[in-house]
Amino acid sequence: MEVQFTPDVQAKLDQMARDEGRRSDALVQDVVTGFFDELAFAREMLERRYRDIETGHVQLIDGEEAYRRLMAKTEERRRRSA
Repeated sequence: MEVQFTPDVQAKLDQMARDEGRRSDALVQDVVTGFFDELAFAREMLERRYRDIETGHVQLIDGEEAYRRLMAKTEERRRRSA
C-alpha cells in the first residue's frame, strides 16, 4: 500500500523520522497501529458506559445540573485557594 502526503506533511514526517533515528515508513506504521489501539480502547470504553446506562448502574443527569455542579466545585476550589 502506498500513501501520498502533501509536501508539508511529508516534510514533517521526514523531520520526525530523522529526529527519532528511524525510517519514515516504520514511524507511520507505529502511528497507525497506535491510532487503531486507541480507537479500540475508546470503543470498548463507550460500550461499557452504554451498558452501565442501560442496566441502571449509572444515572444520567441533565446538562444544566452537570454545569451547576461543575461551577459549584470551581467556586469551592477558588475559595480554598484564596
